Amino acid sequence: IMACSQITKEALERLRGMGVLYRCFRTRRELMALAGVAPHADDPADPQAFSVRPHPPGEEAERLARGDAFAWRISLERASAVLGGFDRLDWIEEGEVRPVRPERLGDMVLGRKDIGAGYVLASVIDDAAQGISHVIRGVDLSPVTDIQRVLQALLGLPAPVYRHHRLLLDENGKRFAKRDGAVTLRALREGGVSAGAL
Repeated sequence: IMACSQITKEALERLRGMGVLYRCFRTRRELMALAGVAPHADDPADPQAFSVRPHPPGEEAERLARGDAFAWRISLERASAVLGGFDRLDWIEEGEVRPVRPERLGDMVLGRKDIGAGYVLASVIDDAAQGISHVIRGVDLSPVTDIQRVLQALLGLPAPVYRHHRLLLDENGKRFAKRDGAVTLRALREGGVSAGAL
């Protein structure tokens, strides 16, 4: 775990050195308000909620001096300049080649001052460090693949093959999630739902 933490820390440093990251002091609530999204909304795929730009230099310096918490966001504009555009980038979804469209999620958070790298970057680093050839995960994470492919290109890492599977949804079409206290697979099976039906 320490080795992976050090590797992700080094990756953040490399990305900062390339000039593709910027500090963002805005909270999720502030971003939602700027985008006109309800504060209770929880849709990380909503590009409007993440249409942000770097703070003006004076504001950034002031907030740094105050010790305000911040996140490191990737600047897609700068990343595109470093890579010569995203047109040549793609990723493979079970044999289907898909073009990279990172603008769907905008300038995503890659790390935070207090906790270091987040899932999007850490999983790219972990996959490469472990030699992962295939990533199988829920379809809700499919849009993140575009940003991860950009990170792989920036850091010179291999791109695995992806498979994004369907999710189990409740009667309202919302995915089952532990954080919501949703029913578990075990409870469904014990309640008589067959493996085939699941």
